[in-house]
Amino acid sequence: MKYPAKVKIVDVGPRDGLQNEKAPVPAAIKIELVHRLQDAGLTEIEVTSFVSPKWVPQMADAAEVMAGITRKPGVRYSVLTPNMKGFEAAVLSKPDEIVVFAAASEAFSQRNINCSIEESIERFRPVAKAARANNIYVRGAISCAVGCPYEGEIAPERVAMVARLLKEIGVQHIGVADTIGVGTPVKVERAMEAALQHYGVDDISGHFHDTYGQALGNTLASLQMGIWQYDTSSAGLGGCPYAKGATGNVATEDVVYMLQGMGIETGIDLDKLIDAGKFISDYLERKPNSRASTALLNKRAG
Repeated sequence: MKYPAKVKIVDVGPRDGLQNEKAPVPAAIKIELVHRLQDAGLTEIEVTSFVSPKWVPQMADAAEVMAGITRKPGVRYSVLTPNMKGFEAAVLSKPDEIVVFAAASEAFSQRNINCSIEESIERFRPVAKAARANNIYVRGAISCAVGCPYEGEIAPERVAMVARLLKEIGVQHIGVADTIGVGTPVKVERAMEAALQHYGVDDISGHFHDTYGQALGNTLASLQMGIWQYDTSSAGLGGCPYAKGATGNVATEDVVYMLQGMGIETGIDLDKLIDAGKFISDYLERKPNSRASTALLNKRAG
């Protein structure tokens, strides 16, 4: 089995991981988390999202967080922009990349943003155009690529359709996201194959939630296909709003531990990464949601 020699990790903890937290996390804590992640060797960090504070109050400090970061050369800072209003606010903070997202589930799209998949993507057309005119990279995410809380299993053809539509509006890279973590390796392979009909292997990443404990298996299956870019979350931050009590994003620490054990280069210092995850977990007054972190912290204590 030939695996990629190097894997690029995008840590989405500061944005996707923290957005569901009920109690406000101060901007200073978010900034410190970003600094710790970049010091651990992460070169891609999803920092925040420029969304209505009415819908996502946790991200109301997006401009303050972006302004407070001491940028490190070679690190790409991305922000989520769901519409032109969000993009216009985001562009002032000079992100390196913006992220737009569309669901592969019609029901999910209707319930979440009250429009069809095609309408939702059409809304991103001016956003993608404006970003590229400003020399900002455009990444897209396909949510519910394997399963949906309303529709159940999602056909790979849907993923292919969303990938095609995103390509048509100028999205340069797509993430195939198992938003509710129901995917298993074969289902994830099918979703990836569908995305590969429209994007090259260098322009696709995996975004796997660990709700059912399948994220590492799904990562491994994608690695075997040559996929070498993944979204993960420091300390496994981020619950899943559709599965009560379930875990959310796969922990960056667990993925890095697996990759290092396979001899795959990540450029990440696992000890510093664990410290970053412990920092934010301590602030949130809970243990890191990472098996590797728990084991290695116990080993340190012993």
